[in-house]
Amino acid sequence: MNIDLDNTMSQQAIADLIGATRQAVSEIEARGIARRDDPLGAWLRAYCIHMREMAAGRATTGNLDLATERARLAAEQADRIAMQNGIARRELAPVSILAEILGRVGRQIAVTLEAVPIQLKRRSGVSVADLEFITAEIVRARNLAANIQLDLSDLADDDGDAAIDPSGDVEAQ
Repeated sequence: MNIDLDNTMSQQAIADLIGATRQAVSEIEARGIARRDDPLGAWLRAYCIHMREMAAGRATTGNLDLATERARLAAEQADRIAMQNGIARRELAPVSILAEILGRVGRQIAVTLEAVPIQLKRRSGVSVADLEFITAEIVRARNLAANIQLDLSDLADDDGDAAIDPSGDVEAQ
């Protein structure tokens, strides 16, 4: 077979040459990889460049940019490994566990504080007015603690970055 690279060829002839279907050649032209009116040499060169880029993962297919997607995946994997390392080092804990621990500690503190006025009454000669004042202050503090809303945006490290990872874990301070 004698091929002149300076001449144009039909889609079927190109398909036969590269071992593809005529529809595949038409798709290559429709995607702008090679032009129908290009000489065969230019057409083959454009096709080969495209195939090398595809094999290297640098070419895009539609809206998908493989190089960008690979970089994004690598970054996500690095973040996941960093989070796992933080958990292993006990630097990170799920928010649900931290909330449960804080709730338990808060209940223990409330029980201790509620006993203070009774203990003061037994041990000293505190006036009824002072005892009522102490009791009211303890109740106010307990109610403030009970009404606290967890706003994760308030938790920030010294750099102003949130100390919370994307999975909802809070960095231990």
